[in-house]
Amino acid sequence: MTTTTANVGFEETLWKAADKLRGSMDSAEYKHIVLGLIFLKYISDKFETKYNELLEEGDGFEEDRDEYESENIFWVPAEARWEYIKDHAKDTKIGQIIDDAMILIEKENPTLKGVLDKRYARPELDKRRLGELIDLISTIKLHANGEKDLLGRVYEYFLGKFASVEGKGGGEFYTPTSVVKTLVEMIEPYEGRIYDPCCGSGGMFIQSEKFVEEHQGKIGNLSIYGQELNSTTWKLCRMNLAIRGLDANLGTEHADTFHNDLHRTLKADYILANPPFNISDWGGSQLADDVRWKYGTPPEGNANYAWLQHMVYHLSPNGVAGIVLANGSLSSNTSNEGEIRKNLIEADLVDCIVALPDKLFYSTGIPVCLWILNRNKKEHATFRNREHEILFIDARNLGTMVDRRHRELSNEEIHKIADTYHNWRNVNGKYEDIQGFCKAAKIEQVREHEYVITPGRYVGIEETEDDGIPFDEKMEKLTSELGELFALSRRLEEEIRKNLGGIGYGF
Repeated sequence: MTTTTANVGFEETLWKAADKLRGSMDSAEYKHIVLGLIFLKYISDKFETKYNELLEEGDGFEEDRDEYESENIFWVPAEARWEYIKDHAKDTKIGQIIDDAMILIEKENPTLKGVLDKRYARPELDKRRLGELIDLISTIKLHANGEKDLLGRVYEYFLGKFASVEGKGGGEFYTPTSVVKTLVEMIEPYEGRIYDPCCGSGGMFIQSEKFVEEHQGKIGNLSIYGQELNSTTWKLCRMNLAIRGLDANLGTEHADTFHNDLHRTLKADYILANPPFNISDWGGSQLADDVRWKYGTPPEGNANYAWLQHMVYHLSPNGVAGIVLANGSLSSNTSNEGEIRKNLIEADLVDCIVALPDKLFYSTGIPVCLWILNRNKKEHATFRNREHEILFIDARNLGTMVDRRHRELSNEEIHKIADTYHNWRNVNGKYEDIQGFCKAAKIEQVREHEYVITPGRYVGIEETEDDGIPFDEKMEKLTSELGELFALSRRLEEEIRKNLGGIGYGF
């Protein structure tokens, strides 16, 4: 059976209802109000799930905070629990009640100190609309046993919608689970230093944790480093990691990775990243002679190759990076991009390129690709020598539409991509080129294509199954059908001319 990574699709309905309650409030301001309440609802739901479990056990431990902290569940004081908030939704002091709840939660949970927004008591915030928003959020349960984590999905959709309203580029807040899982399954961040220079809400770290757990490893063997420019998203990442008990160095504040690199000396064993696509206002003119631009100065109008080189700079001698980029990065020759791509390829840093289908992101419908960079393609440990060779995978035909606008890769498809890469990379792997899907190309072939690395150029077109009908027989049938269509076309043309002539518009 094919299983996808999709969750329940209630986000659009929730967004439309919440947006109606915004009124005249600026979208950038409203964002903090909505996302703060959703997080409060989430931690309360998670607390309530455990609370009810302990209540059913009947041992009187439902108010014992150790029972919650041992499972990385935040302790939520009685006056900060969602039921209390909901019961006071129509109270004229509801704003102060929520602010007090946020203060209580930060006091009881030090990992959240300074993370939660406390702006609900301000006079300019319409308390009637705030109460209606609480009623709306009360209709969804963001955590229950046996369900996947819905918090990230709701944040993904809401942040994407807010980004659209505020005019920001798509794809910069949250990377869909199936894309993250594909990257993680490919580069296998088992132990060492893992880094994301544009970490968003922390999805790459969360999926890496799951990978380690599924392979019976120790999450303590991973050291997490991240950086994020957007203040709201940086706070969300801290929340996400704190929920799961993950310790990470995200810097003391949100910051611009290009202009204020918080991990300047870091050499990471694994880099996982989904940088914002094609950003033009990244301040490249101020970084013309930066030490990171070893393979060429990236253009001021597009940061794609600045991101790639930033990550190469931060890779350890045996480090591997998995990066999501817009497809234009594979073929663009404008403003020095083609020259940088050529230099990266000639330096033997490009390990694998994967073309993914469109509609994977909630915030943009454009198709994307995965770049796998490798500092050491020589034979070592369990890896075979793949110097001067690049694996191309064309996965554009994979994925299933989970609604009219969004596609997801199934777990089977994710493993098909990852297994192809591992079979090519590993000493014991049995790799074969598959026409229309994957091709291991020598660097000479890439030079022939003038360093354009779109997978479709290399893998070819998938072979169609022979139906056993001789070619001559097929052509005879096709030409006969075409002749009939031409004859019908002529008859229709004469009929139209005749009718137009009858009303005085002959030609």
